[in-house]
Amino acid sequence: MSQTFDLIVRGGDVFTPSGLARGDVGVRGGRIAAIGELSADAGEVFDATGLTVLPGVIDTQVHFREPGMEHKEDLETGSRGAVLGGVTAVFEMPNTRPTTTDAAALQDKLDRARGRMHCDHAFYVGATHGNIADLPELERLPGVCGVKTFMGASTGDLLIADDEGLEAVLRAVRRRAAFHSEDEARLAERRPLAREGDWTSHPEVRDAEAAIRSTNRLLGMAERLGRRVHILHVTTAEEVDIIAAHRAVATMEVNPQHLTFAAPEVYERLKGFAQMNPPIRDRRHQAGLWRAVTEGIADVLGTDHAPHTREEKAKPYPASPSGMPGVQTLVPVMLTHVAQGRLTLERFVDLTSAGAQRIWGLADKGRLAVGYDADLTIVDLKARRTIRDEDMATRSGWTPFDGFEATGWPMATVVRGTVVMRDGEVIAEGAGRPCRFLETL
Repeated sequence: MSQTFDLIVRGGDVFTPSGLARGDVGVRGGRIAAIGELSADAGEVFDATGLTVLPGVIDTQVHFREPGMEHKEDLETGSRGAVLGGVTAVFEMPNTRPTTTDAAALQDKLDRARGRMHCDHAFYVGATHGNIADLPELERLPGVCGVKTFMGASTGDLLIADDEGLEAVLRAVRRRAAFHSEDEARLAERRPLAREGDWTSHPEVRDAEAAIRSTNRLLGMAERLGRRVHILHVTTAEEVDIIAAHRAVATMEVNPQHLTFAAPEVYERLKGFAQMNPPIRDRRHQAGLWRAVTEGIADVLGTDHAPHTREEKAKPYPASPSGMPGVQTLVPVMLTHVAQGRLTLERFVDLTSAGAQRIWGLADKGRLAVGYDADLTIVDLKARRTIRDEDMATRSGWTPFDGFEATGWPMATVVRGTVVMRDGEVIAEGAGRPCRFLETL
């Protein structure tokens, strides 16, 4: 009796654990059931001739703004941008209103996501001085990817700047915890250095030393306590070396923005639309981040997708808010770096799928292999397209990459065997489900 599948992705160059090979991917019950030359029937056949089939891309840092700031973004529009950009799963941050700092707030997000988010998803729980005792229970709840701690200024009470509070968080958590690593005391000390209307002063206000000092403190403490930590959006060359010296406990994220843009040019060109925290820095630091990529020190690519409206971004510095969209542009921007020879396709896959699985212990995801979820990012590595504001799904309606000439483009997004995006259109609505993690099964 011949095999039958729900879906066959046929004739693409498939990125398997053994490397890139021409073949088919057979899907049954939402899982990858076979890889190879498949002479079989299927309920649906996707012709991937001329395309490359990658493991589903995972963006491990997004801010979808719901609840409380839906005029900038919400879970539906943010996840729509994700799947249009070839992203199959996202980890969403806790600095919403109210903040995601207790079980009720987490459940509210999961309820809001059900039937509305188009990609799979998990949510961070934010650490505060008031919920440290609850973190061991909160980090084990279904749908939680981990604990997020802001060591530099953030929303509401999501700030733990003191050593005593930081140590208490590290002692409480058992899973790998994520950190925004900037030293709050130094940030406060340097705020008067902001020049009104001059965005080139942003990396002076939030200088490299603020990040270096904070990461040194955090990793010294993590090493002493034997706790696993993940440093989000690393921006300095010095931090790369610090993290390399603490690999037993530390992992790190890089952002496409910091790898692609450099100061001061980007601030002169984009003004407030280039403002994010930690800042985009000069080419010396950018070179340090690329070194982290090529030497294997960087573990994941996350976008820190954090939209604001045009009106908010147009305010004169420092009244303008920090943050920019990114989830929809991750794949074409980074595939352009692949096309230009700065990044191998193998390293791209490691940074966007395998790395996320390795760091957070994702169950069933992060690998194009039999038995895993059929999460696929299907791309045309040769397609040349221009990224445009008007094509962005985000409520904010803009991207810092407007006008960027991309080589490499997402043609389809498959989430657990369902083709949710094809040729720039979302064709399956609300298919996303919460991610599962090995430590909390």
